[in-house]
Amino acid sequence: MKLKYILIVAALSVATAFTMDAQVGRRFYIDAGWQFNGTFSNNFVRNASGWGAYAEGGYYILPHVGVGAFASFNTNNEYIPKATYDLGNGADLTTDMAHSLFQIPFGAELRYRFTYTRFQPYVGAKLGANYAEAYRFMSTFGMRDSGWGFYVSPEIGFTWHPFRKSNFGFQLAAYYAYSTNRSEAFNINGINNAGFKLGLSF
Repeated sequence: MKLKYILIVAALSVATAFTMDAQVGRRFYIDAGWQFNGTFSNNFVRNASGWGAYAEGGYYILPHVGVGAFASFNTNNEYIPKATYDLGNGADLTTDMAHSLFQIPFGAELRYRFTYTRFQPYVGAKLGANYAEAYRFMSTFGMRDSGWGFYVSPEIGFTWHPFRKSNFGFQLAAYYAYSTNRSEAFNINGINNAGFKLGLSF
């Protein structure tokens, strides 16, 4: 008889612990903020820039597994010093120029959080599309090319909710991203990105 009461008390204690833990955060998440992005392994723009922002949201279909959607944008610029370019047929052009690469990736995301307490480290993966515009500005004229590509991005980070019974908090994450965007005019054959993001979590 005593064993029965002990088991009931133990079961209630475990259920209470899970309930208290689950109250720390809701089943949905919304994150948004500033994004720092660097492009590399291409011949057009290889600079890092803080001209970016992101927004994402989703729902934890299981306590640790969430699915959702995301969107972000980045602009990376690079200045090319003055040089002389052979245009063919005996014509040359001496000028400096600036390259600019603007990207808008968006799509679906999958997230796994290791805990669902106030501090929640997680890993994630994003899949979707990337719209990119490339610009070349010279002293007297400019060139533009745009297109779509497939986008994939693994991510690692955490959200921290310092206030009890509140989903408001902070997010810090690092990511790598690759998109299949191409541009023959600007010799772009895929875009590699890496960076970090800092924002608020709701």
